[in-house]
Amino acid sequence: MTTKLVVDCSTGITTEVELTAEEVAQREADAAAYAAEQAQREAEQAAKALALESARTKLAVLGLSVEEITALGF
Repeated sequence: MTTKLVVDCSTGITTEVELTAEEVAQREADAAAYAAEQAQREAEQAAKALALESARTKLAVLGLSVEEITALGF
């Protein structure tokens, strides 16, 4: 049983109410959407890290020192 709290601000009374089927479905859809967005963010971060490491490697092959690469902001 999944529930929600309903607070009546005029009286301060808090009531625990069972979620409707629609609310449960929306909650599950929201959780799935959040998980997909999180996976997308993580994939983008991994791609950026890989591109950064590739750039550092290419600069090192060109003969730049670690200090020079760092000074360039890589």
